Amino acid sequence: MTDDNTSGPRRFGSGPFKGRSLKQHIARRLVLVLPLTVLMIVLAKTGALDRMLDRYTFKPMSWFDNNALVQHLRVTVTHNGMTGDRADCLLFIVNGDTPPQATLIDVMEKHSGSCPVPDGSLPKLFTLRVDRPAQRVETDQGSPGLFHPIPQ
Repeated sequence: MTDDNTSGPRRFGSGPFKGRSLKQHIARRLVLVLPLTVLMIVLAKTGALDRMLDRYTFKPMSWFDNNALVQHLRVTVTHNGMTGDRADCLLFIVNGDTPPQATLIDVMEKHSGSCPVPDGSLPKLFTLRVDRPAQRVETDQGSPGLFHPIPQ
């Protein structure tokens, strides 16, 4: 008969951890979890998760859904260099009187809450012209009234 109170680390006697100490079990879990956690933080900070989600959820029929289109444009203009503002500091105003081939969307910069210069104003940054059937977006950024394709 053996004594279970021998010196040294306690080892699991049965189950999936058989022959492994608690310290070894925790170390193995940390080796797996820590790099994944760091990877997720990096992907979130760089905006890669937003772009992957947009690529996965934005479908051809989404061009005719204002909410989905605005969310797609929010990701696009914040990640292609058109604005340095955070996505939550942008306001998109869809002009409902324009035809589907030339839907105009004004992009405004919020100046309230946690956004820069909280003075309550909404300066206009630029206008987007969306051709929904052709799935094409143009902007007048840098040349008001003269539209050109948005940067990719």
